[in-house]
Amino acid sequence: MKIVVVTGSPRKHGNSFAMTDAFIREAEQCGHTVKRFDAAFMKIGGCHACQTCFKTGKACSFDDDFNLIAPSILEADVVVFTMPVYWYSIPAQIKGVIDRIYSFCIAGKEISGKKYGLITCCEEDDLTVMDGVRIPLQRSAALLKWEMVGEVLVPGVLEAGDIDKTDGCKQAAELAHKF
Repeated sequence: MKIVVVTGSPRKHGNSFAMTDAFIREAEQCGHTVKRFDAAFMKIGGCHACQTCFKTGKACSFDDDFNLIAPSILEADVVVFTMPVYWYSIPAQIKGVIDRIYSFCIAGKEISGKKYGLITCCEEDDLTVMDGVRIPLQRSAALLKWEMVGEVLVPGVLEAGDIDKTDGCKQAAELAHKF
């Protein structure tokens, strides 16, 4: 399968990156092709609501790095989002990507039938803290007719390396076997 991984953490050695790396290693071991986009290190703005999606030949008329990601999402069988929870929600670094998936709908591009997964973590021990990430993705996926294959939700991690005290990387690797 063709898997696109979009990350939303600005910490290259943080906990969600460690889980992302574990997922990608295992997915490649399973024979999947993986393309990774680290949104926090790309130039991606928010949607301008101009409704001119794909009319210039690119997903977005405002030519930023979303136009690098969009063709890969269009071709992918699977999209996996990985991010930490920021202030009980989706980090701004990846939110621009998620919002601009809207461009496929405006342009009438067929993107239904994909599978998706989520890998996320947060500082607090309460799993409901991750609802601010999970629920918007679930609603978006339902609209897009994407099938949720699995979620890796790891509470109680903040400092880089805290993930090593959990089974988060093991869970992320196991997610790769579900696709």
